[in-house]
Amino acid sequence: MPGLAGHMVKGCVTEISVMRLFVSIDLDGLSDEVAAVQERFEGASGLDFVDPEQAHVTLKFLGDTDEERVPALREELRAAVDDSGVGPFEARFGGLGVFPSLDYISVVWLGVRDGGAEMRRLHEEIETRTVGMGFDPEDHEFTPHVTIARMSHGGGKERVQEVVETADPDAGTLSVEEVRLTESELRSDGPKYTTVDTMKL
Repeated sequence: MPGLAGHMVKGCVTEISVMRLFVSIDLDGLSDEVAAVQERFEGASGLDFVDPEQAHVTLKFLGDTDEERVPALREELRAAVDDSGVGPFEARFGGLGVFPSLDYISVVWLGVRDGGAEMRRLHEEIETRTVGMGFDPEDHEFTPHVTIARMSHGGGKERVQEVVETADPDAGTLSVEEVRLTESELRSDGPKYTTVDTMKL
């Protein structure tokens, strides 16, 4: 369920819905390829895989946002996409990496072989517009990637290190024609994603 925030209005408390939002490029149609990459890590203890159907590149994580701000946010995101000058492009996914390092693995990711320049331009314009609205700026350099797993403990660390250092999988090509504003609803069985708006390139 979306969170609720209390706001004082003329002595009364009104409840405003809070949405957990991010901006993304979704890997529609590549779920089988993503799953095949994940299979390379089979048996790695402590590795929790992302649902391949929900695989995406996060261009900007916005976090908890009052629902009343969404209309203005949608306008700013459309302006950002226009300002980027990015039209439809081909993105190719492949290669593996981790955050923050192979010594301490928190996230395992699939890389972007082609299309990264376009993603960076989109990110820069979205970052500028959303920070101008009061959203928190990024605290690290933007690296286009697709999170495919997270490590809850280091039991399978050596297995993950081995695969990342030796494997160089290809996960196919995607025609990117839109950017999405997505709501993430956290559940016990994993996040549920709902598209709030779509910005065509």
